[in-house]
Amino acid sequence: MLAAQLSTLLDGDGDGLAAALDVTDSLDDALANGLGRLGDPGRAALTALAAAVGGSPLATSVGDAVGKLAAGTVADEYLAALAGARAALFGAAHDALLARLDHALGRQRVEWTGAGTDAAAVPLAAARSWLTELAVAGWRGVDEDLAAACAPVVAALLVDPRTRRLAVLLDGFGAELRACAPVATMELVPVRRWGDLWSRAVLLAQDTWPGPAEPAPVSGRLLPLGVDVHEHATAVQLQVHGVLEGADGVRSVRTSLVAAKVDTIVGPAVWSLFDAPVLLGALAEHRALALTDMPLLPGGDLLWREGAARPGEPADPFTAARLILPTATAAAPPPLDRHPARLAEPVLVEDYQVIDGAAVLDGHRLRFDLDRLPGCGPLTPALVEGSTGCIGLLRWDAGEWLLQPLAVQATVRRKPVVAATGDWALGPTDPKVAKAEAKNDAVSVLRERAGRLLRS
Repeated sequence: MLAAQLSTLLDGDGDGLAAALDVTDSLDDALANGLGRLGDPGRAALTALAAAVGGSPLATSVGDAVGKLAAGTVADEYLAALAGARAALFGAAHDALLARLDHALGRQRVEWTGAGTDAAAVPLAAARSWLTELAVAGWRGVDEDLAAACAPVVAALLVDPRTRRLAVLLDGFGAELRACAPVATMELVPVRRWGDLWSRAVLLAQDTWPGPAEPAPVSGRLLPLGVDVHEHATAVQLQVHGVLEGADGVRSVRTSLVAAKVDTIVGPAVWSLFDAPVLLGALAEHRALALTDMPLLPGGDLLWREGAARPGEPADPFTAARLILPTATAAAPPPLDRHPARLAEPVLVEDYQVIDGAAVLDGHRLRFDLDRLPGCGPLTPALVEGSTGCIGLLRWDAGEWLLQPLAVQATVRRKPVVAATGDWALGPTDPKVAKAEAKNDAVSVLRERAGRLLRS
């Protein structure tokens, strides 16, 4: 990213963005207090929502729903309209930000053409019923009993593979509510996050919601740019961003691996949870990958299959980001993923100075998102502070663009250093870290104990 591109990104037109987010914030406050006890602010929030989508195909259904809800009538179809309008506003905000980013970078992006499979003919009424109870009570009205009522709903949904996506979402949402119940005692309620989870779940719980889009096989050379690590106490996800050179051109892609874990498995030990030596080897050794008939979803996500990939030649991520990424066509995000929080676009930023935690080019500042640096790799805040080049993900958070580092070029003790989050995918290369990990190998200890239990 050049200074001119950064200037265009940061100074881009944001007309309508703040107004759209203000409408959703008011709606989220109404959901937090409960639709069963709407006051004047809650009714005003619903009216503003109806006005915001008044020129869209949602106008009639949302207008009818707002009138019924304001009168005290709550039904599944009214909440579906509410959730759809909320998702549409966040989708519009997402599209405005993404268009600004693409314009600044000169990035080409395909139109969304992914058609979902037929809607799953499965019973979803129980899920909708629980979500309706939540909306009526509001987040501040959630107690232990209401939060726990999610458990049998999740158990029923997990039985059918077609509803497991909704089941996992409700399971996590219910777990958060249970951990915070009674919510009325909380000083600060995450109203936007819970509004996001609720509205997404409501849409997925509709009988007419289409199934996932079908993948198409692709072949070519995959050049990994970096890996984004999402780590929680009980799960970890690796999301690898890269560019794919195929017969039909160059495109931006990503692929994800997910593993369950316990909270004692942290740091470099998380890599050992994944059985994907080809992909992990490419990350650690900075190699390209030759793909043959790897499934690719319309949103740009490769469904990773180890058997469809083989190691290729050494490939420097910074060379790929400098020469190939600018020519890559980006995928359109799936409709349900159109949300500002889901923005994560790979970029290369070079020849900057780091001042007060931000990359500065010709006076333009792009702040680093250091809170997202994982503990499983060599990338540290100190390395970022001393860097002059960075492959990262552009994100939008709290009203500003942030750069999440995936790899940096820096100078340490007058020597050039390249460090990336995936460098330790096959084990730590720092002798001190490797020695400490050998002494505290939590994964091996847990596997040995599990083996003893199974043998007993």
